[in-house]
Amino acid sequence: MKIIFRSVVLMLPLAFGLGCSNFLDESINVTPNNPTAVPPSVLLPTVEIGTAFANANEINRFASTIMQQTAGAANSPATYDVYQTNGADFGNQWRFELYGGALVNAQKIIDIASASNSPAYTGIAKIMKAYAFSVATDMWGDVPYSQALQGEANPQPRVDKQEDIYKGNTSQNIQSLFDLVREGLADLDKQSATRPGNDDVIYRGDLAKWRRAGNTLLLKLANTISVKEPALAKQVIDQVIAGNNFIRSNADDFNVTFGAAVGSRDPRFEYTNISSFKDDLIMSSRYLTLLQGLNDPRLPVFWTKPAANYVTWDNGQSGARPTPVTTWSRYNSYVTGANGEGPVRLLTNFQRAFILAESALMLGTAGDPQTLYAEGIRASMTLAGIPTAQIDAYITANALRGTQQERLAQIITQKYIAFTGNGLELWNDWRRTGYPTQQPAQNAVGIDGTRPVRAVYVSFENERNTNFPNPAPQSNVKVWWDAN
Repeated sequence: MKIIFRSVVLMLPLAFGLGCSNFLDESINVTPNNPTAVPPSVLLPTVEIGTAFANANEINRFASTIMQQTAGAANSPATYDVYQTNGADFGNQWRFELYGGALVNAQKIIDIASASNSPAYTGIAKIMKAYAFSVATDMWGDVPYSQALQGEANPQPRVDKQEDIYKGNTSQNIQSLFDLVREGLADLDKQSATRPGNDDVIYRGDLAKWRRAGNTLLLKLANTISVKEPALAKQVIDQVIAGNNFIRSNADDFNVTFGAAVGSRDPRFEYTNISSFKDDLIMSSRYLTLLQGLNDPRLPVFWTKPAANYVTWDNGQSGARPTPVTTWSRYNSYVTGANGEGPVRLLTNFQRAFILAESALMLGTAGDPQTLYAEGIRASMTLAGIPTAQIDAYITANALRGTQQERLAQIITQKYIAFTGNGLELWNDWRRTGYPTQQPAQNAVGIDGTRPVRAVYVSFENERNTNFPNPAPQSNVKVWWDAN
């Protein structure tokens, strides 16, 4: 069972319902009920909220489960837990949340705002477009990119190679994600006839914060390809460091906050607290073991403990689930908000620090790995409300030590803990680096019994667009940047 989400640009807050995975045969270029002359101020929140919704919805349930922060107790999470996934699992994310939602609306902003001399809007839309496309390619690998979002003008867009999406390909007229972000940043520096305000649910029209977010997105993109393309990654990171204009305060985090009313809440809250599927997910016993072994003070902030002890489940475990379900440990308000407001954390200060710690260690970029690593832990723990004395003691007890690979494992493990609730980031880092090291789930099935390293293409796109590879790569085929 999946949470269905349909992006309709005139409906805010975004509404979603619960239902089975039944998808119509529609193109990624079709956007139902989408007027052509909608002002950017109406479209912008649909792009921002839609991108966050995609991250926190089925993608998070899948990735957080196979990455052993959560365990699947029933329905889709239980199948993910034993590495079973197919082309129906992410139909909503492909059709409604990404291509038919955030991406097509970002393109509409670019088109409309370009015609009205409003580069403040085009700049934000290009940064959001790059972020949403990075989600798509990190999930599926090769995807429609340079020819996507053209509607009836091109109902069968080319499927671009992931390498070309990240690096660009002038002979194929493919702009790199890096250049798309840079173009957005350049737009933010231009005079604009109109500027966003409260319609910008992330930064309320603060373009200085958008510049910092755009540069931090460049760090994230470079980090993603750093094992496959270390020279390019180092070049991008060096340029961002030299510019010295990126997220370096928790107050600048790139977060999307939802509402507390029915129909507008964070999907993680809705799924684990309200919906008929609320007993599908429970904290993984392996995650609990990790945090208890580190004596990590964030544990009770990130997870509930309704009983005397944390009630968890092992990944892939069979048999009767713990009872009563009211004692289960689930996402706490740090992740979902007390009433479903979230936020969904997409780019953060702690993430930036861990990226720079990793690049200093592995690529030789500026900065001391230990200092940056400690900065990441401090940013995460401060966000979680941990007292300074406890933070200091934890950093001292968990200082970087050992070989280069052992120190890398520590950095990625701390990033894994800090990003509780954002399964895609955990999965991306594990695919890139192999960390954190985890044993396979019990009763693993999947392809060859191995953890998925990509999402399987959505079935209806394979059937209707002849540009998709045939046969389609299965979940055990690595994406281009996964060189680990």
